[in-house]
Amino acid sequence: MTLGNLRDLYQQVILEHYKKPKHKGKTAVVHRQQRGHNPSCGDTIELTLQLNEAGDRIEDAKFEGEGCAIAMASADLMAGALRGKSVDEALEMVQRFQNMMKGEAEFPKEQRKLNVMQGVSQFPVRIKCANLTWHTLKAALESANVETANGFVSNEKEDA
Repeated sequence: MTLGNLRDLYQQVILEHYKKPKHKGKTAVVHRQQRGHNPSCGDTIELTLQLNEAGDRIEDAKFEGEGCAIAMASADLMAGALRGKSVDEALEMVQRFQNMMKGEAEFPKEQRKLNVMQGVSQFPVRIKCANLTWHTLKAALESANVETANGFVSNEKEDA
């Protein structure tokens, strides 16, 4: 597959997740909730997580929000990839995604759907759009409970 065809495929997948998200809404039970905002372009997201009884594994993840195709596709892809992951695995995924945006990593075969976001790294101004939902996830997982996550997380200070 040529680089041009690959880029077209990535764009098609991003648009598909933007137009028909599979993980939009709120989880049935909300154990973690966090809002994120990208002030430079106005993207907003509200992420909800349902954890298992022990509180160490993600049973469901959903999002609501408004923003560009990249931000919303990133949220939908992330929410789908989180199901069944431990909190530690999810935090590792955040780091891997951020490294991927710097061109330093990619996801393994079992999470390869997330690699469609790699193309965004070629457009530094759009990296914040893709990273917003991952910053929001990290804040949600690091907060003790729903009540402590009332404010917005911003990725404005993030290096492009």
